[in-house]
Amino acid sequence: MHCKINKIFLFIVFTISILCFGCVYMMNHTITLNGDKYVTIALNEEYTELGASNTFNNSKYIDINGSVDNTKVGTYKIEYKSNLFGFNIKRYRYIDVVDREAPIIELIGSDKVTLCPKDKYKELGYKALDNYDGDLTKKVVVDVSDDVVTYSVKDKSGNSFKINRTLKRIDNEAPKLKLKGNSSYNLIIGSSFNDPGYTVSDNCDNNVKVTVSGKVDTSKVGTYELVYKAIDASNNSVTVKRYVKVNEKSNHTGVIYLTFDDGPSSSSTPKVLDILKKKGVKATFFVTNQSDSLNYLIKRAYDEGHTIALHSYTHSYSKIYSSSSAFYNDLDLISKKVERITGEKSMIMRFPGGGSNTVSRNYKKGIMSFLTKDVIDKGYRYYDWNVGSGDAGGAKNSQAVYNNVVNGLRKNRNNIVLMHDFSNSKSVNALEDIIDYGLANGYRFDKIDMTTPMVRHGVNN
Repeated sequence: MHCKINKIFLFIVFTISILCFGCVYMMNHTITLNGDKYVTIALNEEYTELGASNTFNNSKYIDINGSVDNTKVGTYKIEYKSNLFGFNIKRYRYIDVVDREAPIIELIGSDKVTLCPKDKYKELGYKALDNYDGDLTKKVVVDVSDDVVTYSVKDKSGNSFKINRTLKRIDNEAPKLKLKGNSSYNLIIGSSFNDPGYTVSDNCDNNVKVTVSGKVDTSKVGTYELVYKAIDASNNSVTVKRYVKVNEKSNHTGVIYLTFDDGPSSSSTPKVLDILKKKGVKATFFVTNQSDSLNYLIKRAYDEGHTIALHSYTHSYSKIYSSSSAFYNDLDLISKKVERITGEKSMIMRFPGGGSNTVSRNYKKGIMSFLTKDVIDKGYRYYDWNVGSGDAGGAKNSQAVYNNVVNGLRKNRNNIVLMHDFSNSKSVNALEDIIDYGLANGYRFDKIDMTTPMVRHGVNN
């Protein structure tokens, strides 16, 4: 009995010892992290696991769980676990993946902009991109002051970026002042002179002041100077001059003005120009709108010293004579085309059908009575004709054209001859003989300019 009690006692003591040893082991068994508990890395920076160790069995028996996605901003948790006799001990490490890179703003256009003094800045554009958030253009804050435009943006991680565009407000450019008509005129004493005027524009000022000094007295022989001066709001100025020479009356008559309507054409105009060049004669071309591929013929005629005058853009009676505004719209189109090609604005014109046409009655009664006066008031000079070649209708061949012209010439006047250089072999074939006749019979040839006395028909509408 006594022996049995001793065995029980020994078992209890052993059990208690084992439990005490286990408690002491558990109390001293810990996991120690290698490195910091809280770690911060930059976006896309590689995370290197530092590991951990325990008190007795080092790191061999520590399980590590969790992962870090370094391509996404956030906080990631790594678990370190050690197991002893069914008891788990855990420790944790926290890794913050952060975005430290600021966005970038790219300016569209120059970062230095020159403005007129009173102009408001018109945004040229910009684009904002972030390495993580992507397109932040809509998040850009724009602040405009008198001399700088500031662009700023902040991404979701609080990284910010700022860039400036400087504004320079200055006007040192003079107005553009251009004379209408010619810069010089030759008049006969007693004739009239209507100043064709000018056009003015400015890069900053819409209300440029222009003063004109000087006067022309056509009752006295002499050379007169007209001075045009334009000054803008920034006090930039430009001056141009026009000279008008008033001459004694000339006793010379019998001038022939060869005029060609409705061109240019690829078949006739080059031949006409070749003949004129060969004979040393200048002529006047009343042009219409043709294919741009023929613009070189207008330029050639201008460069060879001929007058490029205005006829019509469309040559459509129903359009141009439907109203005065329709007429001027057509005239403006052909005028701008001629100026683009030659670099000179022409103020010499011929009405389609002539000033005496009656076809305009079909579209607007009285329109020619108005237009024949109004174009002169606007500074144009229009020319009808007093010698008809018949090449557009009545003349059946080149001989008939020749006969019509030479029979219509008069020594006691200026002879304005109507011909055409659309596809027209009749006039081309008669031209050289007409010139030879004129030269052999005491005539001289000239081109129309702003000083040429106008030949005008009677108005029939």
